[in-house]
Amino acid sequence: MAIFLTKESKVIVQGMTGATGMKHTKLMLADGTNIVGGVNPRKAGTNVEFDGTEVPVFGSVAEAIEKTGADVTVIFVPPKFAKDAVVEAIDAEIPLAVVITEGITVHDSASFWAHAGAKGNKTRIIGPNCPGLITPGQSNAGIIPGDITKPGRIGLVSKSGTLTYQMMYELRDLGFSSAVGIGGDPIIGTTHIDALAAFEADADTDLIVMIGEIGGDAEERAADYIKAHVTKPVVGYVAGFTAPEGKTMGHAGAIVSGSSGTAQAKKEALEAAGVQVGKTPSETARLARAILAG
Repeated sequence: MAIFLTKESKVIVQGMTGATGMKHTKLMLADGTNIVGGVNPRKAGTNVEFDGTEVPVFGSVAEAIEKTGADVTVIFVPPKFAKDAVVEAIDAEIPLAVVITEGITVHDSASFWAHAGAKGNKTRIIGPNCPGLITPGQSNAGIIPGDITKPGRIGLVSKSGTLTYQMMYELRDLGFSSAVGIGGDPIIGTTHIDALAAFEADADTDLIVMIGEIGGDAEERAADYIKAHVTKPVVGYVAGFTAPEGKTMGHAGAIVSGSSGTAQAKKEALEAAGVQVGKTPSETARLARAILAG
């Protein structure tokens, strides 16, 4: 079991023929991802070879779905053209679109987010500005290193890419059912709550690790959801305990105003919901170990 992504997932890559797309397509294939095609209208009809694996290039997402049965797209299209790429994926009704691209304007993100809603939310969006998701031993859709963990029974959802990697490495001996990097932009598709609900329903996830960061109220809303709907143990970490007030830190969504959005406020909200919260990633990993050890 896994959430959102399994070994049966058929993955296409929008922007596969660019430098970044080529690099990460090769890595995803090495992790066992079933990549069935790329999308580039200018190179439609050609094939790209990755260490002996021939991957066809299609002219559109719709054509790729028709020819291959693809159900996941990973998007490496540059920011200027990313909105059109996501809208194309939504119009083709692909079930999952993983938007890796960073630097997409809030206006563009709002536009394709609203478009997905108008189309009935048939396409789950992960990102933008995210590392994607991985189900270790099965499939990897994005840029998460595939060699830092193994299959296990921990579910991970994180705003931060680098903290995703660190937590996976810290708990590499225990392993993960799935790890999802949702991105830290002000407007994202899949939220902490979406991932929490999926992990709660996944029979092969025994414990959930949730990583947040300063800014906004996503973690507070997640705390309310956990209190009402999550029966599995959750441990958390909130990045930004030392961040200065009123300054944007790192991700575009990470801005603190007064007591709203601070790491301490988020920690208190999560702890009130029964979540054990570490002050460092390593402490959070220790909390997870202690719970699983019984």
